[in-house]
Amino acid sequence: MSFGELALKLGMLLVFFGVMIFVGFYCRKHSTDVNGFVLGGRSVGPWLTAFAYGTSYFSAVIFVGYAGQFGWKFGIAATWVGIGNAFIGSLLAWVILGRRTRIMTQHLSSATMPDFFEKRFNANSLKIAASVIIFIFMIPYTASLYNGLSRLFKMAFNIDYSVCVIVMAVLTAIYVIVGGYMATAVNDFIQGIIMLFGIVAVIAAVLGSKGGFMASLNGLAAAQDPGIANGTVPGIFGSFFGPDPLSLLGVVLLTSLGTWGLPQMIGKFYAIKSEGAIHKGTIISTFFAIVVAGGCYFLGGFGRLFAEELGAAAGGNPAGGFDNVIPTMLQSLSPFLIAVVIILVLSASMSTLSSLVLTSSSTVTLDLLKGRLVKNMDEKKQLLVMRVLIVVFIIISAALAIVQANSSIAFIAQAMGVSWGAMAGAFLAPFLYGLYWKRTTKRGCWASMLFSTIFMIIDMLSNLKVLNINLGFLQSPINAGAFCMIAGLVLVPLVSLLTRAPDKAVVDKIFSCYSRKVTVTAKDSIETEET
Repeated sequence: MSFGELALKLGMLLVFFGVMIFVGFYCRKHSTDVNGFVLGGRSVGPWLTAFAYGTSYFSAVIFVGYAGQFGWKFGIAATWVGIGNAFIGSLLAWVILGRRTRIMTQHLSSATMPDFFEKRFNANSLKIAASVIIFIFMIPYTASLYNGLSRLFKMAFNIDYSVCVIVMAVLTAIYVIVGGYMATAVNDFIQGIIMLFGIVAVIAAVLGSKGGFMASLNGLAAAQDPGIANGTVPGIFGSFFGPDPLSLLGVVLLTSLGTWGLPQMIGKFYAIKSEGAIHKGTIISTFFAIVVAGGCYFLGGFGRLFAEELGAAAGGNPAGGFDNVIPTMLQSLSPFLIAVVIILVLSASMSTLSSLVLTSSSTVTLDLLKGRLVKNMDEKKQLLVMRVLIVVFIIISAALAIVQANSSIAFIAQAMGVSWGAMAGAFLAPFLYGLYWKRTTKRGCWASMLFSTIFMIIDMLSNLKVLNINLGFLQSPINAGAFCMIAGLVLVPLVSLLTRAPDKAVVDKIFSCYSRKVTVTAKDSIETEET
């Protein structure tokens, strides 16, 4: 690498880091109380909220881990995952959850998902259980963010993995601790713009290196899978649904429907400003997901064109693992584009990391410590504890990431799959039914939380060979997570109908927030006739 190339890459990185830190200190005036630090004062507009939702959704786990693994396995059909993310994980999530979440959480004065469960179902035990689940399963998810980033840094700068982890952790900690939710939202917007333009430029450059789109598609169609009929099925990776449609459906469900139950995603709806902001945010978020998620998986779908550069391991998989697919595809790009890729993945990872640690610290502080382990916790002390916990969570996740890099514990996708599966399986159904169905009971919620948590732990231990259990199709954390979400959607109403109904007066009072009369201007609501 020449001095000029190194200077270009480092210069772009320094500008990026400088902007992130500046935003953190600029937004510190919004983080002087708990409501401002955790929710931005519930006054965040549509653009910031939509980009915060999208950038928290798509991280290095998606760009490097998922795009590489599923692009290799499914070929061009992996693009369906991105389409599912856009229309199920973004559009439907905003339409079905956005407005009701904002109204009911404000009505209940809840700032976190565990707090919602306690106040919606009058169950302190649900609040504690949800907090513990978040605390446990957020950590492997957070640790998985560093891995993909480190591989790209090694490709671009050939620097040690630990250095990458520490730099990213320290910079993220600074702007989250100083500026709180508003700093993460503004930085997410900036990072989202980089991701939008970056992914388009990278796709064009990578396909251009293989002769363009049609030449790349023809090359992909010629690729064969040695695991299918001894490699006698040509064109399978250029086909509409790829070699394994059922597994592809599991990936679509986990990565799309899963966002409906992830506390760091749902939390974005708590903070949005107004009705109009929800409508605009829905469109913006969907467009963002189409470009970024669709682009990532579309790019990963051409991974087998680089099979020669990757080398082959046992079973026809790429040497160095699936996490090495995307970095290998990018290594021949120009120095400028490599710098763009580094900043793109940094943006994706830092935005998700900031969202995760803010969610974890606020949950532990407000739902576990306040009023229990610490009886008298005023506003100033709550802010201090949350900031300290942000540091603690970042240190734990960074240490875990470094340890994982020196072992063969899991791929990026596996670590994220376990976390997503456990949290989405535990929370999706209780939260969804809690917003819409008065008959939902706390025992129905308990059934979903216990089933998903226990099943995902068994699945994880089985994959680590701690337990000698063959789960078949559900052995994959991806498929297991999708199964847990669907199981929760069945278990919550079933157990709720079999158990004692909640007090009607209490539930009616909670749901009264939806029937509260408000006055709006004609531009916001069209009446059937003038009065």
